Amino acid sequence: MTQQRAAYPLDSTAAQAKNGTRAETMADMAADHLENAAQSAQEIAGKVADQAKIYGEKAQEAAQNIRPYVEKSMKEQPMQTLAVASIIGFVLGALWKR
Repeated sequence: MTQQRAAYPLDSTAAQAKNGTRAETMADMAADHLENAAQSAQEIAGKVADQAKIYGEKAQEAAQNIRPYVEKSMKEQPMQTLAVASIIGFVLGALWKR
């Protein structure tokens, strides 16, 4: 005496196939999003590396320009030069820590 509802499918394979297709579509969309994110991250990393290289080159140039003055100062006033270098190191360390 059990009655079957008309809306209830007797065979659930059609519903499972439909759900499987949705899952595949969602998985494909997620994979596309992850691929786009990975490409964006690679582009940004490349730009950051290029900027770091430029800043490194500028720092080397500045150090080469300052070197004669530091050498002269070390010969004439070694204690004062050492004190200034210590202060600069302390400030850079404090800034780096932030």
